[in-house]
This record gives sequence, C-alpha cells and structure tokens, in this order.
Amino acid sequence: MGAERRPPVMADVARAAGVSHQTVSRVLNGHPNVRPATRAKVLAAIERLGYRRNQVARALATRDSRTLGVISFDTTLYGPASTLHGIERAARAAGYFVSIVSLRTIDRDGVREAIDHLAEQGVAGVVVVAPQRSAASALEDLPPGMPAVAVEGAHTGPVSTVCVDQVAGARLATEHLLALGHETVWHVSGPPDWLEAEGRVAGWRAALEAAGRPVPEPLEGDWSPRSGYAAGRRLAALAGEVGAVFVANDQMALGVLRALAEAGVRVPEEMSVVGFDDVPESEFFSPPLTTVRQDFGAVGRHSLDVLMRQIAERDTTRHERIVVPPALVPRASTAPPAGGPHTGPPASLET
Repeated sequence: MGAERRPPVMADVARAAGVSHQTVSRVLNGHPNVRPATRAKVLAAIERLGYRRNQVARALATRDSRTLGVISFDTTLYGPASTLHGIERAARAAGYFVSIVSLRTIDRDGVREAIDHLAEQGVAGVVVVAPQRSAASALEDLPPGMPAVAVEGAHTGPVSTVCVDQVAGARLATEHLLALGHETVWHVSGPPDWLEAEGRVAGWRAALEAAGRPVPEPLEGDWSPRSGYAAGRRLAALAGEVGAVFVANDQMALGVLRALAEAGVRVPEEMSVVGFDDVPESEFFSPPLTTVRQDFGAVGRHSLDVLMRQIAERDTTRHERIVVPPALVPRASTAPPAGGPHTGPPASLET
C-alpha cells in the first residue's frame, strides 16, 4: 500500500502557480493589489491541487485547538525574550502548547507570512510581540475571525493590546532624579522605530516639562551596551554640566557606566544613572543600578486572558487595551548632586 498523500499546503500552491508565498496569501485574503492574471493563476492552482484551509476553518469554527501561535522578534533582546517567556508560562498554565515564529525583522510582509504559517497549523489564536512601529500596519491584515493580541509597544490599530506603561516608567525614572535635587535629566534613547523607545522619550520629556526644567537633546542608542558606551563618552566630556541621566534600557546603562568609570566620573557622586528593564544582572552592576522594572509575567498572563476570552466568546470584534504599571527599583547608582542642584541651560553636545 502506498503512503497516504499529504494534503497540499500554501507553499504547494505557490510553486504550482509560479508565484511567491506572499502572493498566494494576498489572493486568499482578498487583497486588491494583485493583478487579475496573477489572481487567476493562483485560483486555478488552488482548484487543481484541491487546496483548502481546512485546519484554519476547523479551528475558527470549534476553537478546539490547544495550540497558540506567537510571532516574535529578536529574542536576543531582554524585553522581547522576557515577554515571550511570560507568554509561554501563561500558555502552559492554561493547558496550551505554543508554536513560535521568530522574525529577523518586523515588517508587514514578514508578519503576514508568519500569520499565514500559523493559520495553516490551525492555531486557536495568535500573540504578536510587536515592539516596532513598522509592525503596527501588519496587524491590520489578520485573517477575519482570528483571535489575536498585540504585546509590547502601544498599538492603536484594530487589535487588542497588552503593554507595560512605558510613559509612566520613564516619568518614574525622571521624577526620581529630579526629587534628588538634579536640575535636569539627560536621556539616552532607544532606536526611533521602537514604540517603547518613543514612550520612554515621551515620559522623560513630559516629566521635565511638568517641572519646568530644561530639556536636553536626547542621545540616540540602539539598545546595545556598545551604543551606551558611546553615549557615555559624550556625557563624560560634559560631566561638569550633566548631573543625571536616564538610559532607556539597562544594557545601554551598562555601557554608560563603563564609559564614565574610564573617564574618572564617579557614579553617583558626580553623575546619577537610571536604567530601564531591571535585568537580573542590574543589581550586580558597579554600582548597582537604579532602574525601572517591567512585570513581564503580568504581561504574559493578561495577553493569555485576552486571547482566551476571544476564543471562548468567539468574538474578535471587541478590542481590549490592558496597561501593566511599572515600578521604580532604587539602588546605589543615584544620589543627590554633591555640590547642590545643577543650574543653567543644558550644555551642547557639539565637540
């Protein structure tokens, strides 16, 4: 007896029609930007092969799948990795398996293809760890009826979201430094396309403006200790003018601390430093780092709760937004300015 023939998948349709996987996805989802001749070729291949999205239809109709799909990005970074871990733990506690698609870059086509891949597996719902603005538009292409939640950032599109309050976290960090007596607070920001970086800049700026303090020009980093080190060298050159700095993540703060130490700038005696994330190593930095803690476990639990409600109620039209509060973790890297509050306008970063 011959081996049972497997049912065709989307990749088979793409090969038969001589088009890309993305083009097949666009035809199946009814996107208008497909040429009529191409659409006809794809539909003919679907008919010839007998391709049907049976698993997807069954999962959406019965909600009996015990697998959830997760689309993630750059899990080498602490935030996305911790978010993913929180989701996995919450899914296991709810009796679900997790199928993960990790993307090298988040863009509309990549997210769309990942969603199609997970839909073909018959997942009951999808969690998209989408910290970049470029991913927001991709969430508009979710298949109709697919339970989904976006995690991280601050999305405002047609999908439920769960995120940490980045603006509030940045305000906590900045207000902590102002309360110690610093005249203003400098900022080392994350990459501009990241929604979390935007939120942290917004919170830092809002705290300074609310206190009527000078707002220095942010120094842009890329989340890495190396970029923090580069920013730290520039700050060290202005040590007489800069008394406090809020760094958008702990890895960059580590680089800042290294640069300041090499330049002979004492922390916190001459410059106070606050990070963001509370990575496990931050309490062992030299000095131990004051930082803002994100509750990734709560993010995971809330995202699963939202997804379970959509699955149980068979309703994906009600969009929820859950914001998890952050917490300041004071340690030894911050202190009042040794010579009293710094005064005067922010110095220029020009060298």
